[in-house]
Amino acid sequence: MKQWLLAARPKTLSAAAVPVFLGSALAADEPPGVSWWMFTCALAGALLIQIATNFINDALDFKKGADTGERLGPVRVTQAGLISAEAVMRGAWICLFLAAVCGVPLLQRGGWPMLVIGLASIAAAYGYTGGPYPLAYHGLGELFVLIFFGFVAVGGTFYVHSLQLTQPALLAGFAAGALATVLLVINNLRDVESDRRSNKKTLVVRFGEGFARAEIVFFALAPFGAVALIAWIQNAWGLLLVLASLPLAVMVVVRALRSRGAELNRALAMAGALQWAFGLLFVIGSLF
Repeated sequence: MKQWLLAARPKTLSAAAVPVFLGSALAADEPPGVSWWMFTCALAGALLIQIATNFINDALDFKKGADTGERLGPVRVTQAGLISAEAVMRGAWICLFLAAVCGVPLLQRGGWPMLVIGLASIAAAYGYTGGPYPLAYHGLGELFVLIFFGFVAVGGTFYVHSLQLTQPALLAGFAAGALATVLLVINNLRDVESDRRSNKKTLVVRFGEGFARAEIVFFALAPFGAVALIAWIQNAWGLLLVLASLPLAVMVVVRALRSRGAELNRALAMAGALQWAFGLLFVIGSLF
């Protein structure tokens, strides 16, 4: 169980959970309010899809040669020989099946838009590392994260509660996706040398480390502007409570700008903490 937990990468699961929190918090002010059954299904489905994505990434990055004994990040179970690639892939398919089961109540509530979201999310979970054109290997990782861990996750959660999509929900989707993108870019910045050797053409590999650090600055700070716009549009000034996490965002940026190699693991942990803090403060602020 410890090995499977390691493969699930629990420190990164904020990227799946926080968008559900944001979408539900915004939906609380819309009729008919939040359905806790829909919330539970959406959260479970999002977590299962991300875990499946992590499993697929673990197995296929090893097979493609992107994960080697020289990697600077946390242990990957396939590369370390803790679990076979075949077993990890089976675990991924089980997670995707369970995510589809969680999606049945969402489909009954939201109709065909939820079917599109579900099918696209499951396809993207595999297509991120696998398939004939793996997104992560062609510099499309940031776009993938921004769309699926941002607009789709927040917008889909908001829609399944309220059966509508609003400008604040899209802005919140950008905020959640941006914070998740920070995690990805720090990870890619740390692994830039091994990615070059394995021909994994992330944006860091394509455009350099300076570009990656600029991405981190933008995506770590822009969510606060997005929330300020939401507060202004909805006259919901309690949402500005998220500004209490701005110092942590600055710390993430400073750490990312100053760190190299394995030192970026500390920045990665801080970025995960930032996403949790941002999400929880957003939920609390929405109550006022």
